[in-house]
Amino acid sequence: MSEERYGEFVLVRRHGDGGAAGAGHVAELVLDRPKAMNAVSSEMARSIAAACAALGADNGVRVVVVTSTHERAFCVGADLKERNSFSDAELVRQRPVARGAYTGVLELPVPTIAAVHGFALGGGFELALACDVIVADRTAVVGLPEVSVGVIPGGGGTQLLPRRVGAARAAELIFTARRVEAAEARELGLVDMLVEDGRDREEALALGARMAANSPVGLRAAKRALRLGHGLDLRAGLEVEDAAWRAVAFSGDRAEGVAAFNEKRRPEWPGE
Repeated sequence: MSEERYGEFVLVRRHGDGGAAGAGHVAELVLDRPKAMNAVSSEMARSIAAACAALGADNGVRVVVVTSTHERAFCVGADLKERNSFSDAELVRQRPVARGAYTGVLELPVPTIAAVHGFALGGGFELALACDVIVADRTAVVGLPEVSVGVIPGGGGTQLLPRRVGAARAAELIFTARRVEAAEARELGLVDMLVEDGRDREEALALGARMAANSPVGLRAAKRALRLGHGLDLRAGLEVEDAAWRAVAFSGDRAEGVAAFNEKRRPEWPGE
């Protein structure tokens, strides 16, 4: 396993093989500002964006898992202490910096998994919502409480949450600013997998390894089709899917996958 730090508060771990197919192609994006429960400052936002840019450009990465080093929190959202010191002009200048962190995760071209325990609130929950799958343990508490401090979810929450749970449910959760504990969060679809206390990272990494055992060309194309097709009418969505199929149909991965299936062996993906 190799590690690379992006600024003071973000760490990227590239996992070695570890004996599991695909494990060597899983990267872990670690939120590492434990003294502030991973509150996202401007510096941390820049680091998240930079780490995502590097991961997205690395063809050896097939899956990204977002984790936290804090025992009681995934991320508590924006750094409100920092925000409180901003003038209006500084807040305007900081806005694209903040957005860069959330869009960085959202636009990763590979499957993404959030491993959530403890508090995932405001921008913290939005980082999780930007992922394709959310694995949470039973200590998780999620929510978008922004209206309680005079703002709105600005890291994608007003758009991503209704895509998960529907417009009315998202409205209720955002307008009440309420926190939702793990069992209800799973019931409402705010998280996708509920695991035992302390196992969110382990289970998310295992899920990532299962995904990463598959074709890297196929994974990226499937994610592209899922993201671009969402919200389109069926006919338009099927055209998006067809374009993604054509992008992989004549790839080395497709040839290797078919050959490996017929030869009853594990494929060795060329990744092209």
